[in-house]
Amino acid sequence: MAILLEVIEFFDETGEEIVHRIPEKGSGDIAIGSQLIVRENQEAVFFRDGKALDVFGTGRHTITTMNIPLIKNFIGAAFNGKSPFRAEVYFVNKKVFTNAKWGTAEPILFKDKELDIIRIRANGIHSYRVKDSQIFVNKIVGTQKIYERGKIDDFFKDIIISRLTDFLGENYSSIFELPKSYDELSLGAKSLIMEDFEKYGLELVDFYIKSITPPEEVQKMIDERAGMKAIGNLDDFTRFETAKALRDAASQPGGTAGAGVGVGAGIGMGMAIPEMMKGAKKTETKKCPKCGKDIPQDAKFCPECGEKLTDKKFCPKCGKEIPQDAKFCPECGNKL
Repeated sequence: MAILLEVIEFFDETGEEIVHRIPEKGSGDIAIGSQLIVRENQEAVFFRDGKALDVFGTGRHTITTMNIPLIKNFIGAAFNGKSPFRAEVYFVNKKVFTNAKWGTAEPILFKDKELDIIRIRANGIHSYRVKDSQIFVNKIVGTQKIYERGKIDDFFKDIIISRLTDFLGENYSSIFELPKSYDELSLGAKSLIMEDFEKYGLELVDFYIKSITPPEEVQKMIDERAGMKAIGNLDDFTRFETAKALRDAASQPGGTAGAGVGVGAGIGMGMAIPEMMKGAKKTETKKCPKCGKDIPQDAKFCPECGEKLTDKKFCPKCGKEIPQDAKFCPECGNKL
C-alpha cells in the first residue's frame, strides 16, 4: 500500500548534504493540500513525471492546482479535488559551503625566466553555494537521492588547477613574483573559475591561494643562492669564519693545548681560503714593452729582462709622455 505524503520536509543533521530527495526511494504519492515546509537555508524543486514543475522558497506551502498548474488535469472528481499524484521533491541546501580544499595531485610545469622550466605545486581553499537550484539538480544531481559536497569538491579540483595553470602562464614569468601577488593572483584566477561554477548553477563565493612551491631540490638551490648573497664580501666572511673557529677552539676542553690546536686550525683555514680563491681567479697579463714576454698585469719589473715597468708611455726619440694607444708621437712625429 502506497504511503500518502501530507507533510514534506527535510532537516540535514550532517550539514554536508547539498541535495536530498523526498522520498528517497523514488517518486511518492502526494495529495493536493499537502504541506511543503522549506527552511531558511533551503529551496525545494518539485518534480512530476521527470519534469521540474516549480521551485519553492522559504516557508510553508500548500500543494494546490494554483501553485502547480500543470497537475490540475490529473485531478479526478472521484477524489473530491484531493487526488494523489506521484511526484518527488529535491531539497537544495543554499548555505555557503566553506573550507573546500583544492591542490595539485601532480606537479604542474611552469616556465620561469630565471630557473627555466620547473615543476610547482599549488594549494588553497574556496567556498561556494548553489545559486540556481533547478540547473544544479538537472545538470549535476540527476536522479541521485543524496548528493554530498565531497562530490562537488572532487569534481572542481581539476578544473581549478587547469584554470590556475593558464592564468599563471599568461601573467607571471617567475615564481619569485608570486608571494607578493597572492591576492591579485587569487582574484584573477577566481574570475576565470567562476564561469565554470555558474554553468552548473553554482556561485564561487571565495577563492584563496595558500601556497605555490617548487620541488624540494629547487628550493635548496634558491636557499643556496640566497645564502651566497647574504655572505656578501668574501674576505669579510673569511675573517668572520676564522674568528668563529678561534672562539670555538678556545672553548674546547683541554686548556691551552686545545686552544693552540684550534688557533692553528683557524689560522690555517683563514690562509687557505684566500689562496684557493686567488688560484681560482684567472691571471691577467700584459706584454713587456722591451722583450715582448707575457708578464703579470700588476708587475713592476719584467721577470724576463728586468725592464722597469710603468703605466705611462714615453716617446723613445724625444722622451715626451704620449697616449698609450698613440701610433705617432704628438710632439716630434716619431713613428711608434
